[in-house]
Amino acid sequence: MKKILLTGSTGFIGSSILNELSKKYKIICLNRRKIKKSDKCKNIYFTTFKNLNSKLKKIQVDTVIHCATHYVKYHKTSDLRKLSEANILFGNIILENLDKMKVKNFINFSTVWENYDGIKDNYFNLYAVYKRSFTELLKYYEKILPKVNFYNLFISDTFGKKDKRHKIINVLKNNYKNNKNTKIISSKLNLNLLNTNDIVNSISVILKNKNKPGQYNLVNTKNYSITNIINMINKESDKKIKVKWLNNKLIKQRIFKYKKLIGWYPKKSSIHDIISVIKS
Repeated sequence: MKKILLTGSTGFIGSSILNELSKKYKIICLNRRKIKKSDKCKNIYFTTFKNLNSKLKKIQVDTVIHCATHYVKYHKTSDLRKLSEANILFGNIILENLDKMKVKNFINFSTVWENYDGIKDNYFNLYAVYKRSFTELLKYYEKILPKVNFYNLFISDTFGKKDKRHKIINVLKNNYKNNKNTKIISSKLNLNLLNTNDIVNSISVILKNKNKPGQYNLVNTKNYSITNIINMINKESDKKIKVKWLNNKLIKQRIFKYKKLIGWYPKKSSIHDIISVIKS
């Protein structure tokens, strides 16, 4: 049975990957704090990065799935340490130990905000700059570790039934449930949304060795109008979503084109899937 080292297992995307892949693979989870024991993975705790480095030398895995991140939309100076440690240093120490751990595949998640509005190297915020910096690190390790397959997956906004983040679909869900108004930036907002179930499926596709190493887009094939989503719910339900539109400016993000994974298609990210999550 293949062994997988997973970072960010307590996060939204990481926990979804853990729940599914633990059915087929042995999972080792890296954590900086102790969490409740689970039969889904073996937890390795580290208190310092020096401590992490020493522990990584003692394990062997086939694949590393790197989900850990620290996200801040608009940063403050006080955020810099966490941004650099979580998005650069943590992953860099893992990269340094890939050879010792006998790793064959390294799968990393990045963001389409590295190339905001479809423009190469057009960073939306400082978080995107850090993610881009880690992308550059991957290129270096690709050269010195030719036996490792590196996959860098660029994702857009995500959603899912267990989402607890302050994201628009989850905000709509909570406000719909509690009969509250939701402020939305524009009535002409268009979103590219991907269900975490489809992200999990992309990992399964990669592990089946259907794709060469490289950079890939992991995004929906179409954008969805937030107005259409709300109108469909209000048409089908007695209970209505209450919205306060802040303006009617067209907001439609273009996505920089990387390759698509062979054998992967977003099957759980239709407008009906989005509505199902909001109403759940």
